[in-house]
Amino acid sequence: MIGDLLASDDALGLAERIRRREVSAAELLDAAIARAEAMNPRFSFMAQRLYDRAHAAVAAGLPEGPFSGVPWLLKDLNTHIAGERTGNGSRFYADYRATETSELVRRVERAGFVIFGKTTTPEFGLTGTTENKVTGATRNPWNPAHTTGGSSGGAATAVAAGVLPAAHATDGGGSIRIPASCCGLFGLKPSRGRVPMGPARTEGWGGLSVHHAVTRSVRDSAAILDATQGVEPGSRYGAPTPDGTFLSQVGRDPGKLRVALMTRPNSGSPVDPEVLATLEATARLLESLGHHVEEAAPKLDAAAIGWASFVLMGSSVAADVTDRARATGLVVGPDTLESITLAMIAFGEKCSGMDFARANNTLQAAAVTVGQFMDRHDVILSPTLAAPPLLLGEINLSPGVGFEEWGRRVSTWSPFTQLANMTGQPGMSLPLGMSRDGLPIGVMAMGRYGEEALLFRLAGQIERAAPWAGRKPV
Repeated sequence: MIGDLLASDDALGLAERIRRREVSAAELLDAAIARAEAMNPRFSFMAQRLYDRAHAAVAAGLPEGPFSGVPWLLKDLNTHIAGERTGNGSRFYADYRATETSELVRRVERAGFVIFGKTTTPEFGLTGTTENKVTGATRNPWNPAHTTGGSSGGAATAVAAGVLPAAHATDGGGSIRIPASCCGLFGLKPSRGRVPMGPARTEGWGGLSVHHAVTRSVRDSAAILDATQGVEPGSRYGAPTPDGTFLSQVGRDPGKLRVALMTRPNSGSPVDPEVLATLEATARLLESLGHHVEEAAPKLDAAAIGWASFVLMGSSVAADVTDRARATGLVVGPDTLESITLAMIAFGEKCSGMDFARANNTLQAAAVTVGQFMDRHDVILSPTLAAPPLLLGEINLSPGVGFEEWGRRVSTWSPFTQLANMTGQPGMSLPLGMSRDGLPIGVMAMGRYGEEALLFRLAGQIERAAPWAGRKPV
């Protein structure tokens, strides 16, 4: 029965049960571990097990936070616990142990979460599927032949499979929203600078990457952001402080919003008819809720901003790998890194300082263009992905095709999500559709920089009007 609560309640609901003494933190932890061990052989979402550490935390007494006693999983990508491994989905980091604990981890634990493991990711989070040479392919609970998305696919699988109601995720090009879409979950990418990324560094991939979570309920996402948001020492920037809590926004009326309906990506690549049908149904739903919807989209040079993102990503990955190779003596090659990762490193090594500066300038100009567009619109509504979840093996980092073909496949399937990373804006994927084959389809809404509160108001309204809590794969 306790295990069933993990699959049915959200995290706030579990915390309330603990406060009412209906269940204990120790019982929930044991149930979560049992569910993880039962589900992992089918879906392969556990990168590391921290069971002894979790039991010790419960025995020592947990902080009185909003999630006191609720089990939690960290994504195994640049999120550290001192003394524990951070594998980054790569053989290149097989023996790496962190020397300091991430600020985000400290805040998560102050909120009362009990960390009992780390979830899988593709190597360095570089693609939209969660497959790597260390843990293999992470599978989608709705259909194990298909991708769970990436790069937070392990987190999304664990939540969708009922192991726990919410889990840590990161997003450098869609890596919260893509797996949320693939697994039928809610996934919000916060504004740049909203959630800490340090202390080793306070931004990732030149500002493209952010941290947050995948959740079943909107209110969990809001409450988790309340517990983790805010600048940290050394931050280059911080998102504007909200008026009140994010959780308080979820039940509020968003008012009449001006919604820009973006049906096609700037690249012009096609969108699957089932995805468009879900988007159109969502647009009709928003109109029925009193919002004004019109087809519109910011005009951007897809090739230029795509190149700029690759420069920031490739340069960052190449620098990290080169530094680790020098420090450890590890050889950069096919025995330690995947083929697309090697190609990304080679690309990054060729980029100059001027290339990096120009890429940054290009994305700043794009942010201005989108910001001006959003003076006239409150939200951009688009598909999260251009098609339902792909079969495994199509966009992994050892695909048997060259760098350009791999990039074409990834950008064709996910041409919408990266814009929010480029501009720093918040965006969310809502689980509002299902394909004929029984696979989830997400719809994405992007708001102005710093306006997660508005997105939570809209998401709460949509969740009440078109609830998804009862839609589960297993």
